[in-house]
Amino acid sequence: MEEEEHEVYGGEIPEVEETDVPDPDIDMSAGDDDAVTELAEMKKRLKEMEEEAAALREMQAKVEKEMGATQDPATMAANQEGKEEVDARSVYVGNVDYACTPEEVQLHFQTCGTVNRVTILMDKFGQPKGFAYVEFVEVEAVQEALQLNESELHGRQLKVSPKRTNVPGMKQYHPGRFNPSIGYRFRRPFVPPYFYSPYGYG
Repeated sequence: MEEEEHEVYGGEIPEVEETDVPDPDIDMSAGDDDAVTELAEMKKRLKEMEEEAAALREMQAKVEKEMGATQDPATMAANQEGKEEVDARSVYVGNVDYACTPEEVQLHFQTCGTVNRVTILMDKFGQPKGFAYVEFVEVEAVQEALQLNESELHGRQLKVSPKRTNVPGMKQYHPGRFNPSIGYRFRRPFVPPYFYSPYGYG
């Protein structure tokens, strides 16, 4: 009898597999609702981002189209030709008195031909820069206007010359001018009169 009890109580205890038993205190339906709500918000945000991206693409295409229209070589060439034609009928007038009006400049040059427009250049403060451009209707009037070089207006000698056409993208290079912000490009390095060794002598 003792041996049987020994066999019963001394044997291996079978392992019991643990199974995930849902906790009755946890509300599973609430978790599902939160997940569904979060998923809906993510879809909404994704849709808004796609709409914004589409709007940005549309705006970019519109800008590129406008830029392409303005940068059209044929249009630029036509504008340049028109500008050259206007400049061929214009003269540059320098040393203009600051108190001089466009009407007075027009009266001064009206003997040369029909004046189409007088432009007195101003600075950013609205003050005259001291020079002007006179545009004529006839090209021949330019040669007549050049005869008025060093003529006087308001007691000042005018400097009259043909108007030059500015080429886009080309800047005039003045190698001889000194720029104080840069200084001289080629400067000899400073050499102290005596060389002192940081380690001393001996």
